[in-house]
Amino acid sequence: MRLDKYLKVSRIVKRRTVAKEIADAGRITVNGVRAKAGTELKVGDILEIGFGQGKTRVRVLELRPSARKEEAENLYELLETE
Repeated sequence: MRLDKYLKVSRIVKRRTVAKEIADAGRITVNGVRAKAGTELKVGDILEIGFGQGKTRVRVLELRPSARKEEAENLYELLETE
């Protein structure tokens, strides 16, 4: 699954276009490597996302084409928030 789509489905970022902008700005890494919006994710990948001055690290637990609001938080594990 593409990085931008995963961020939207998991509700880490509200809109896919915003996820694409964040990735294109170089503020997301996947397993320590700078990622683009089209980067393919797999279960177990570690994402580090820069939001303003802080950073959030999550582990991908599940990939789904869509998820309800209640299910979205089960798609990832929050590792760290600064």
